[in-house]
Amino acid sequence: MEMPRTNIAVDELMFSLYQRPLHPELFEIRAKRHLKTENYETIVWETGCSHMISVFVDDVCLSEVIANTKQLLPKRGLVERFKFKGHRNHKCTLSRGLSYMTDFQVERMSDNLYNQSKADLEKFSKNRGIFVEYPESLSSGLAPFSYIDFEARRKELHIHSFHAFPEQKTILKTQSLFDLH
Repeated sequence: MEMPRTNIAVDELMFSLYQRPLHPELFEIRAKRHLKTENYETIVWETGCSHMISVFVDDVCLSEVIANTKQLLPKRGLVERFKFKGHRNHKCTLSRGLSYMTDFQVERMSDNLYNQSKADLEKFSKNRGIFVEYPESLSSGLAPFSYIDFEARRKELHIHSFHAFPEQKTILKTQSLFDLH
């Protein structure tokens, strides 16, 4: 399997929101989780310092994708697409009972803060979420990593993701809420 490209800059990443599921062959899936509640089903994929999350409610699907701008993704079902710069939030309400909200920020940090953030997130991952590190892509002694935390509630799914890029000493932080109303 080809290694996902983890030595990219945050400005090479794109956020996409789809009203459809996406095929696994489009991604290099490094870790995955499947959650099923009485009201919805969720697929979480870590895809090389990026991710794909799909939420299924009856016959409705909403998929959040963070991917390299060069990655080939379909146009069918695309609701929104934008690059990551600074801080941003976005809301989307579908007519059939599913709404979505995301908030993200790009945080630049010192080596010490980067390493401390990595240690803290790796510790949290022992109890929940997905943590993937890429030691083969060390830069100045720092390794890229991703941590995706998820909390499945009865009518909500909360996602917190952290994708870390040591060459820029940057962490992309996202918070997403999938809400069944």
